Amino acid sequence: MSILSPEHEELRRSVEQFANEVVDPVAAKHDKEHSFPYDVVKQMGQMGLFGLPISEEYGGMGGDYMALGIALEELARVDQSVAITLEAGVSLGIMPIYRFGTEEQKQKWLPELVAGEGLAGFGLTEPEAGSDAGGTKTTAKEDGDEWVINGNKQFITNSGTDITKLVTVTAVTGQKDNGKKEISAIIVPSGTPGFTAEPGYDKVGWNASDTHPLTFSDVRVPKENLLGEKGRGYAQFLSILQEGRVAIAALATGAAQGCVDECVRYAQERTSFGQPISSYQAVSFKIARMEARAFTARQAWYAAAAKMVAGQDFSKEASIAKMVCSEAAMDNARDATQIHGGYGFMNEYRVSRHYRDSKILEIGEGTTEVQQMLIAKALGL
Repeated sequence: MSILSPEHEELRRSVEQFANEVVDPVAAKHDKEHSFPYDVVKQMGQMGLFGLPISEEYGGMGGDYMALGIALEELARVDQSVAITLEAGVSLGIMPIYRFGTEEQKQKWLPELVAGEGLAGFGLTEPEAGSDAGGTKTTAKEDGDEWVINGNKQFITNSGTDITKLVTVTAVTGQKDNGKKEISAIIVPSGTPGFTAEPGYDKVGWNASDTHPLTFSDVRVPKENLLGEKGRGYAQFLSILQEGRVAIAALATGAAQGCVDECVRYAQERTSFGQPISSYQAVSFKIARMEARAFTARQAWYAAAAKMVAGQDFSKEASIAKMVCSEAAMDNARDATQIHGGYGFMNEYRVSRHYRDSKILEIGEGTTEVQQMLIAKALGL
């Protein structure tokens, strides 16, 4: 019996069907061609997936982060590139404006983003700055009624598509009384002179996901493009990342479960020495271990999402979920590839994509080591 509410279970079934019938048939093609799945994204927008945790006032579905996580898990089961496009589009693109934007900014940007007709990026990471805010070198200086931005960002998802509308960036806007950098968040619309999405990366995985380094050369935007409170940009982004860890955990769980599903199917069909390989304990026990990892991962992100939705402090649970789920995805991808043998090394098999895609789950939105640090801190260590 499902522990999900009837509404959440209905959503899960709907996205599962969409993943199987729409996403899966084109996933290998987009992965091989390194092409962005515009048609799939459009259909996700029409389904309301980009607006799941957004209020109806801005065109959203009025749901919660549990709903977003459920959708991400089902999508990631068959294609992590599509799942991360949704995850970044919502938790990193929409949520900063939804959480910290003025009413004018929300009315201007959210309807198109929520409809999936536009995407937004989250410009935090730099060549020498990510978890380390002190390393931020991008600057935004006031000049009359404008901000003048100079600097670079890297590894920015959804930043260079044909439908990318903006990137929210962190930049040094001054110095605090304690001598530390004052960091603020500023909305930079696509097409602004001096704002360049450089050629996309040649990545190990997530080949159908859009990822670019960004350059800002005397980029001028109105002062009203400041997002939230001046000097609170990094704190705002940290809170966004904390929410995003729950979403990434759900995505990773889907990847882990996808590996289980593929191995169960393959082990029952593949024969060796005259019988299905599922009859050998070496195989069946490995799959059993994989299922246990996926099950445990799901409980972890469910628990974090439940505390988040309830308005409770979920920081420790978010870090635990992010660490446990990403490790489950990577471990299951490794075992799934082993079970598939030589076929697991062929890109046409879904497990090979999971093997290439899953490693970044232990790195992006806070590495495993960062999560360990945060968990230890929560324990008073």
